[in-house]
Amino acid sequence: MNQYDVIIIGGGITGVGTARDCALRGLKVLLLARGDLTAGATGRNHGLLHSGARYAVTDRDSAAECIRENKILRRIAAHCVEPTGGLFITLPEDDLSYQDNFIKCCIDAGIKAEAIDPKEALKMEPSVNPALIGAVKVPDASVDPFRLATANALDAKLHGAVILTYHEVVSFIKDKNWIVGVQARDTRTGKTEKYYAPLTVNAAGIWGQNIAGMAGCQIKMLPAKGSLLIFGHRVNNMVINRCRKPANADILVPGDVVCVIGTTSDKVPMEECDDIRVTGDEVQLLLKEGCLLSPSLAHTRILRAYAGVRPLVASDDDPTGRKTSRGIVLLDHDRRDGIPGFISITGGKLTSYRLMGEMATDLVCDKLGRRSRCRTAELPLPGSEKELFDSAKGLRIAEKAAIGRQGTMVSKMDFSHKSEILCECEHVTRAEIAYAAKYLDVHNMMDLRRRTRVGMGTCQGSFCMKKVAAALARELGCPERTEEFIREYIEERWKGMAPVCWGESLCEAEYMRKLYADKKE
Repeated sequence: MNQYDVIIIGGGITGVGTARDCALRGLKVLLLARGDLTAGATGRNHGLLHSGARYAVTDRDSAAECIRENKILRRIAAHCVEPTGGLFITLPEDDLSYQDNFIKCCIDAGIKAEAIDPKEALKMEPSVNPALIGAVKVPDASVDPFRLATANALDAKLHGAVILTYHEVVSFIKDKNWIVGVQARDTRTGKTEKYYAPLTVNAAGIWGQNIAGMAGCQIKMLPAKGSLLIFGHRVNNMVINRCRKPANADILVPGDVVCVIGTTSDKVPMEECDDIRVTGDEVQLLLKEGCLLSPSLAHTRILRAYAGVRPLVASDDDPTGRKTSRGIVLLDHDRRDGIPGFISITGGKLTSYRLMGEMATDLVCDKLGRRSRCRTAELPLPGSEKELFDSAKGLRIAEKAAIGRQGTMVSKMDFSHKSEILCECEHVTRAEIAYAAKYLDVHNMMDLRRRTRVGMGTCQGSFCMKKVAAALARELGCPERTEEFIREYIEERWKGMAPVCWGESLCEAEYMRKLYADKKE
């Protein structure tokens, strides 16, 4: 029962994208994630669907990849993408001559880039700094990484893939030097199990270095930490970038009802990747530079701060990672290291995940002798079928919101008996929570947040946490764990609130403490 064609290690967007591609080609797939899906870099980025313009000057190959994938994702993942458009602005302290070279490099990479008058840019995006002296319009967009990853995982499962979250690979099973399987531990129960396949794909992001080392080979990764801030409402409708070489805090991305400023880039020790925290200095830097993009950020409430680690393949002469290529790295460890049965796919970006999955799956099929073409650029993800959007007319807002997140699987939700909205910010109903608990491998409140956006709105869960925790515990058959769910959720969310705990954010934290503090204290 534990025999598969391919085992994929990693529950980020690259892992689930590869799992979907393999499953669509008829392979028997197992995906193992050490934690929840999107718990790593996938759930800790700014949600930009790159046009490639950001890399046009410094990394033309990556820029060309981005614009091709940008067009594909707008088509196959329409319910995950908002076509906001983007502006690259030049401020008085920037070099205006950079703009001409920027436009030329964009066009050379296949990216439509058009210089517009600064006054026209202000009309298109009123929140932009009125001091701008130059502006370029590009086809950037925003994308919901949680929704995108969930849709890929769901489609993989619908085509036969098995996805096991909270299963950590602890060792490889070898026949001489040939990797023939893995041993994984269920981190909730402590039980270990062996799984077998002629091929294993390492798609573990920054942690891929450790996975490769366990297999007996080396990938030198550069842990480049990026910190970001989420603001309490959406100040901009277009993505705003600084028209200069990539630097700290030079991009503001709108998404849903909020906006995100990012990012920093600093090398950190590999041992810190499991517990990345945002510092006060990083918050101040993000605010200072962010206000140069949009001055209104100076008086906009900050919801939280967060950080992720980019999965970059290291370059010895680039300590920050700014110059390191964002390109895709596919490694056949049989040819490279003499270790058959093992492949690594790393590097890249959220925007290029589908291409990464295609490249990895092409190699898997080649090694297995399976002739099957990739269809992930053609078939829409669950939730992006045109017929689904047409049939949504006349539905309530909560039902439309559920369709946007869960796609065709909304048919499995019982709105007739569980239509109550529990999270009013994101319009999450009791029906959707029941569905997520049953079908989406949800084990706690953090998992539920990633699947449904519960608690990610303006109140950050303050008003709905207790109701949601009780509903989830009941659906999971453990009502006695309600208080445990609440405590875990508050402790996890506090990590992001602590670095920005002043002004309105401090008021919010004190209000939440008053609502949920132990009455015995």
